[in-house]
Amino acid sequence: MLSFLPSPVHRVALRTAHTLRLRWWRLTKRKVRGCNVIAANAEGHVLLVRHSYHARDTWMLPGGGLGRDESPVGTAARELREETGCVLRGAVHLGAVTINRNGWTNVIELVSGQAEGAPAADGREIEEARFFAPDALPEKTSGPVREMIAKWRQNGNSA
Repeated sequence: MLSFLPSPVHRVALRTAHTLRLRWWRLTKRKVRGCNVIAANAEGHVLLVRHSYHARDTWMLPGGGLGRDESPVGTAARELREETGCVLRGAVHLGAVTINRNGWTNVIELVSGQAEGAPAADGREIEEARFFAPDALPEKTSGPVREMIAKWRQNGNSA
């Protein structure tokens, strides 16, 4: 999307669109369905990203909007590839997490699996993508992400 724009212009467009989208969701009390993926490498480290358009200093799980006819596993694989260049293997749908976002609701389908490849931020939507040990997450990791990773770890890094 908008790949014809120079990266700096694309990032400004993303920030503007995201701000408007959040306002619309709050105004309409929207229920939004998306997907996050806990992608671990062979060492068991999880892949986190920093977005260019939202909470830019906060580490989050890769993910995005769930397409109308898309499965959570399909969305997780697509988003991981688009955002980091990594391939998702052995994906498992862990269930849904519902978060009240001050006027709108975010229903996140959580998927886990193995990440193959070295992560590379796309320079547009994603500013940085790196693996972290689950017990040594960056200080600026979002609370919901910490909770999702803790649940994943409690279940033996699987469903």
